[in-house]
Amino acid sequence: MNNIFAFGIKSMEFDENYQPSDHTRITTNFANLARGESRQENLRNTLRMINNRFNNLAHWDNPAADRYCVEMEIISVDIDVEGKGNTFPMIEILKTTVVDKKDNKRIEGMVGNNFSSYVRDYDFSVLLPEHNKDQASFSLPDNFGHLHGKLFQSFLKSDAYRAHFSKLPVICLSVASSKTYHRTENRHPILGVEYRQNEFSSTDQYFEKMGMKARFFMPPDSVAPLAFYFYGDLLADYTNLELISAISTMETFQKIYRPEIYNANSTAGKCYQPSLKNPDNSLTKIVYDREERSQLAVKQGQFTDEHFIQPYKAILEQWVADCAH
Repeated sequence: MNNIFAFGIKSMEFDENYQPSDHTRITTNFANLARGESRQENLRNTLRMINNRFNNLAHWDNPAADRYCVEMEIISVDIDVEGKGNTFPMIEILKTTVVDKKDNKRIEGMVGNNFSSYVRDYDFSVLLPEHNKDQASFSLPDNFGHLHGKLFQSFLKSDAYRAHFSKLPVICLSVASSKTYHRTENRHPILGVEYRQNEFSSTDQYFEKMGMKARFFMPPDSVAPLAFYFYGDLLADYTNLELISAISTMETFQKIYRPEIYNANSTAGKCYQPSLKNPDNSLTKIVYDREERSQLAVKQGQFTDEHFIQPYKAILEQWVADCAH
């Protein structure tokens, strides 16, 4: 792939004092929590939930369930298309570090986890609705997610990525409420029981354009499977503590944002269809406005169209065509 664009990486600590930067997508999981009157309490409770879940899963040599805590950095990636110093905020991911208080050491956790992308907002909140506006049935535009996928793979091959990270990312998201998942006999000590679905969701297809594979696991003591997007071999390429850092972080976010699925009062059965209309769930003590989040996604998609897609249209189209060859 022709790697002609320059990428810049900035990091910011995600802790109870976190305040979103001007360039952060405010629909992002962590940014949405850090707003309003309850911001610090939200952040404190979220971090407590993550640490409790981590120690719950990393239970060996951990009798008091307090050996570890998770530190997080928000990784913001800017892209410079023309090499003139004009940058556009492309994606944000999370990097975790595991602090072992017993042995007094810091251990690299997972990079990836959360996935936030302005271009994805454009694809799903601007391009997709426009394409389906006058259609009798829902369909995806030609080459949907193609540009985004190439940009992401280009970033992973960049000097900037290699300088900061030793492993490829794993993204952990909610399963799709439009699909049915079937429990298999495959069981992993950390990831839990594997589920499979009959057909890919549009999100699965989108991550496939990024070169990532999807697998679905319900970790021990969870009530629903999580979707893991990865390169290589998810079960062999990452340590137990890396996997736990991803599960504890992202399952916590999902309990806050999708309590109908991840804080449900019953556990997924052998045949499972997630539902955001499930009334039998428990709310966390964390304040969150889901409706505002979906409205902001549209605004951010329009921002991307205006400041990235249209200004660089010719360059991006030519680059994608060159990549195909």
